[in-house]
Amino acid sequence: WGCFDEFNRIAIETLSVVAGQFRSVLKAIRSLSKLPAKHEVVGQFDFEGEECSLVPTAMAFITMNPGYAGRTELPENVKALFRSVAMIVPDMEMICENMLFSEGFEMAKPLSRKFMLLFR
Repeated sequence: WGCFDEFNRIAIETLSVVAGQFRSVLKAIRSLSKLPAKHEVVGQFDFEGEECSLVPTAMAFITMNPGYAGRTELPENVKALFRSVAMIVPDMEMICENMLFSEGFEMAKPLSRKFMLLFR
């Protein structure tokens, strides 16, 4: 597994190469008739002219922070390889309130406000 942080800071030319490489891995995984239950080598596939072992449980993840200086827009061929997930700052007061309610506190709402003021 791989996680590539700040993926949109990579130069467009490099992103194009990475897209082609990752596409070949995904194509090899999709060509399998059945995925194994365990993390194991199930065969070989062509990776830019070289035979590589195929472990179909392998995956890549990317993180991006759009809107900052020095960030590039991902090309469509790269976007197609990954699923987007939007992240937001969690509402810690609501999380605290639910945790207090689940522990049996009847005055969880005002207590959660006090906790958030205390820990900010």
